[in-house]
Amino acid sequence: MGKVRLTALGLGALLAAFFCAVTPYNNVQLQNSPLAGGHFPVVAFAALFVFAVLYNPLARKLHPRAALSAQELFLIWAMIGISTGIAYTGLFRTFLVNITTPAWLESTGSPQAKTLLPLVSPRLFPLDPDAVQTLYRGLENGRELAWWQVPFHIPWAAWVMPLACWALFILFVYAALFGMVGLFSHQWIENEKMNFPLLRVPQVLSTESEKGTLRNFLGHKYFLLGLAVPVFLHLMNGLHTFYPHVPQIPTLFLAQPYVPKEGLLSGFHKAKIYLYPAFIGFAYLTSKQVSFSLWFFFVLGGLLPGLLQLFGWRLPSAALGTTFGPVLANVEEMQMVGAFGVFFFFIVWLSRNHLMEIVRRVLGRSALPDEPHRALVDPKKAFYLFVGGFAGTLAWMRYFGMDLLPAFLFLGACFMLQLVSARLICQGGLPYFTLTAAPSDGFLAALHTKTIAPLTLYLAMVVQKVTFVDMRESLTPSLFHASKLSEDASPRVRFLAGVVAAMVIGVAVSCLTMLILAYKTGLNLLPDDWAVETARRVHENVFQLINYPEAPKRWSLVFAFSGAVVMGLLVLGFRRFIWWPLHPIGYLTTYSSAMRILWFSFLIGWLCNTLVLRYGGVRQFKEVRRLFIGLIVGDMLMAVVWMAAGLFMPFSYHVLPL
Repeated sequence: MGKVRLTALGLGALLAAFFCAVTPYNNVQLQNSPLAGGHFPVVAFAALFVFAVLYNPLARKLHPRAALSAQELFLIWAMIGISTGIAYTGLFRTFLVNITTPAWLESTGSPQAKTLLPLVSPRLFPLDPDAVQTLYRGLENGRELAWWQVPFHIPWAAWVMPLACWALFILFVYAALFGMVGLFSHQWIENEKMNFPLLRVPQVLSTESEKGTLRNFLGHKYFLLGLAVPVFLHLMNGLHTFYPHVPQIPTLFLAQPYVPKEGLLSGFHKAKIYLYPAFIGFAYLTSKQVSFSLWFFFVLGGLLPGLLQLFGWRLPSAALGTTFGPVLANVEEMQMVGAFGVFFFFIVWLSRNHLMEIVRRVLGRSALPDEPHRALVDPKKAFYLFVGGFAGTLAWMRYFGMDLLPAFLFLGACFMLQLVSARLICQGGLPYFTLTAAPSDGFLAALHTKTIAPLTLYLAMVVQKVTFVDMRESLTPSLFHASKLSEDASPRVRFLAGVVAAMVIGVAVSCLTMLILAYKTGLNLLPDDWAVETARRVHENVFQLINYPEAPKRWSLVFAFSGAVVMGLLVLGFRRFIWWPLHPIGYLTTYSSAMRILWFSFLIGWLCNTLVLRYGGVRQFKEVRRLFIGLIVGDMLMAVVWMAAGLFMPFSYHVLPL
């Protein structure tokens, strides 16, 4: 068991608070590489690398007990990753824009305000025109104020009630997510022995550091070879960004000149080939079946538009109607609605015995003796946490006017997508993932929007945007990763306390710093058009649906049903046939915008994995693994180097996708 000391917990809390305070300025104001950026957080890696490679060897020479154990390094990694994800895309990137859009619409004289404002509760949405206008244009002479002076000029009277109400909502949602992680962690970690590819690098660095053999690992020829590739690549390309006369090594290739607009291959006309060494490394560390399925289904999905054309089916985007999916653009992409639903039931079916045993323990009817759990939260307590959090969220939504049955079904879809996406990220080794369809898109395809009360529709879409749509830095996969890392922690309650502290710090510090940045500079003047446009589009689409109701979408339902059928066949083949080459989670990424970036890197990683295992065996696979860990470490180190350079430059070089 790895000892976790209070000093490590305190160090993790300090670093989490510091990086949360820095995140809005770095990510938004400077447009630098995000401190988290995904589910392999760059700044968490930087902290772990410094402690494992620089601090621990020095500490062992000066004061051996001061060195950090592997479990303490895991805790610091988890705390920084969880908190910095909340600080940006995980919650606060669009939060302020989202809840202030009604007042902004009124201040601009938009006709949408007449429809939406009667639905708005002043306890949830700041409606003070002066407070909101100042938020968007910035305080007078705000740029001249020191950062610590800005909070004294914020009109807190307009913010206290909305922030308190939303804080209660976030508390309930995070409690339910935490409980859901506790319910499934033991099943995934112990019963299914699920691989967590994104954790391999921090696990290797931490355990080698604890044993005192990290120097030998970092000096191995395969590791150095892998490290050299991204270091040279990003050194040249980074220098080219600032000094154009330095030669550039291309990492992006366009298929457009070689693929026709019409015909079977038309779906690849706008395809792009990205080369990211770190993603090749993650693909190598992922199981062959999963990595093969991820790129295979992306390629297969690219053939569908051409096949539809061959059959004379040219379905316009208008067949979708109004949707809220992050990247949903074509009606055939509605396959993912059915696919996610079937895979959710597959996850529950795999866990049926585990979940039933939890229920029996809750009811006091279990005949089995209590066994020590290796997850972050005891499954029985997790059950109460999930039920309490879900019920609290439902009560919150009902209190603010949503109808009970639609709220219940909507929340169920939201948590379903969270669980399936977390499984996909954790098992697939995807450091970067985006949903195709939003939780609401399935309902909107099947129902006539006249049957949904305007307030229910409006609040559901706002809530969805706040916590359930963007998966790039979402909390749920980070909690599953933390649960896996806490397996050998002692006492585990300290690891748990660190994770909870990181969540609290992430919400509190990030909210304050985003408000400070907005009032100092002005939301309209910050260089983050994506956050403003996507948040406002939610309100515009709700206005569209209220004023121009839409009937059920026949083609959306057809493709959703076909997605469910395909996923059902994939699940059946996966469970029944040992030789089955396809993993169902690959199908779930078919239309994710993340795979447009990752697919070729996963193809290369899978090919290397297959060739090494076939011709070198397991022993050679483990040796060559050092090379691919070097690719990951090199990419991340260069991301940190150019991130630091971006603090002092007028623009930045981004090693990883934004």
